[in-house]
Amino acid sequence: MTSLPILAQSSGQGGSTLGLLLPLLLMGGVFYFMLIRPQQRRMRQQRDLIASLRVGDEVMTAGGIFGTVRDIDPDEDIVTVEISPGTNVRMLRQAIARRLTEPDEEEAGREG
Repeated sequence: MTSLPILAQSSGQGGSTLGLLLPLLLMGGVFYFMLIRPQQRRMRQQRDLIASLRVGDEVMTAGGIFGTVRDIDPDEDIVTVEISPGTNVRMLRQAIARRLTEPDEEEAGREG
């Protein structure tokens, strides 16, 4: 029972502010490195993918449709994707989720 007043005295000191801020700062750092930074990396990769689309690339759309890029309209950000022979679909560039063909070797040399 004598330890209870000792604990009450030690918690009333000025070090308690630092004791409260330190866990909050650590949680903020964990959120940044585990949530925010990976999301920014994914967004950057998606922007790079959209910017590097070329006619003839095999792609997968956000809806899971596979096709080949047949035309790119840079003014309107519209891509024409052939999903089967003779069936073309117009969609926004942002709807392209993944490229299935690798970039050309000369393009890879410019990037790296």
